Amino acid sequence: MLKMDSLLARLERAGQSHLLRFFDELDESGKKALLAQIEAIDFDLLPELIERHVRSNAQATVPDDLEPAPYYARDGQGARPWDVRKYRSIGVDLLEQGRVACFTVAGGQGSRLGYDGPKGCFPTGCVTGKSLFQIFAEKIRGAERTFGADVPWYIMTSPLNHDETRRFFARWDYFGLDPANVMFFMQGTMPSLDKNTGQILLADKGTIATNPDGHGGSLKALHVSGALEDMKQRGVDTISYFQVDNPNVNITDPVFIGLHAAAPDSSAEMSSKMVPKTGPEEKVGVFCRSGGKLRVIEYSDLPCELASARNEDGSLRFLAGSIAIHLISVAFVEKINSDAACALPYHRAIKKVPCIDLETGRRVEPTEPNAIKLERFVFDAIPFAEQSIVLETDRIEEFAPVKNATGVDSIETSHRLQTEKAARWLESVGVKVPRRDDGTPDCVLELSGITAIEPAGLDRASLPDKIEPGAVVAI
Repeated sequence: MLKMDSLLARLERAGQSHLLRFFDELDESGKKALLAQIEAIDFDLLPELIERHVRSNAQATVPDDLEPAPYYARDGQGARPWDVRKYRSIGVDLLEQGRVACFTVAGGQGSRLGYDGPKGCFPTGCVTGKSLFQIFAEKIRGAERTFGADVPWYIMTSPLNHDETRRFFARWDYFGLDPANVMFFMQGTMPSLDKNTGQILLADKGTIATNPDGHGGSLKALHVSGALEDMKQRGVDTISYFQVDNPNVNITDPVFIGLHAAAPDSSAEMSSKMVPKTGPEEKVGVFCRSGGKLRVIEYSDLPCELASARNEDGSLRFLAGSIAIHLISVAFVEKINSDAACALPYHRAIKKVPCIDLETGRRVEPTEPNAIKLERFVFDAIPFAEQSIVLETDRIEEFAPVKNATGVDSIETSHRLQTEKAARWLESVGVKVPRRDDGTPDCVLELSGITAIEPAGLDRASLPDKIEPGAVVAI
């Protein structure tokens, strides 16, 4: 009784005593489960979050000294010439030493794609229908063969899809990977808050409504899951971070790895890739610099006059679009977790969250957004690096996201980009690819990571001399 009295007093101080409103109606297992959820909430932090994100609705501010971020041009030229071959050699050495691991943020569901299941299970290969997970697994297999070393794979799931993701890998026999080199762990969650009162919502009488804590929560999840310790035991010091919805990502890019590790203006803590924005309205964050530090400003927070600003040659001034591809050192993730000064900020999103009506005890399916979800963004860690760099990459080579069922960043646009990438690679070794009058491939192509992880890895002798117009080919 004393423990319950103490808990109730704690909830009352935080303005959250309603969480026990239906406690006496629960069976013993239900009571234990609810108490465990309550114990996991940081009630010392909660009032500050409610004040900032519910009551005051603080808006993001843009620094007065904001300027475009410098970046390394992908061809080694531009304003800051660099030796591509030199840094590629450094990256190859690190990969051959087994010092690089892959890390996929895969907590989302495929609901926006009309798919009932984890997004990583979504059939994405434009010829075979291979899942995103299989596409990445085959790239890892190709990298392990190319560099002669293990590339362990860490996959962050969510409570929504953890079990189903693991079953999917087991069903497909880990796509030929060694299961000992694949580790799954769940990201953290945050309680969902009523957007008017700041009260934590109940999903049912014995369950707190929660939401994943964002891709920024991945840095904490790496630590608490034991993944970082596993990496250190394997001799891994560099993490290749990418999100699950991008099948074209180069997950073991030796040039990027070498630049991250050895560029004179890199502290080898956190580095990023960018693509030039297609226009001011493209919905990607933008790499900027303020106070001498690199940072990403969300597209929704960048003032229109800055987003639309042009250089004398007509190019966008704020050009460097963030595509959620990073290299992060193990030591940097440890620093983020151990130093309170490096705590990532929370961002708010207003959403519809089904919940229990506290007066009637009935479940409510809201027709309008009723809740605030708090999440962290991984790019907010960048300013905590002593020196952080950005490398330009090619949109076709590395950015074919599958986010929407139709339109921009849909499976249709992704298939086109996958085909164009494969066509480029094949043409680079002399395969004739048919093209329409507008220059797009007159065929559908899919190239497995087992076949090659870069154009130079293609075996010309095993390839056809040409692709026929209208052909649908997987290689």
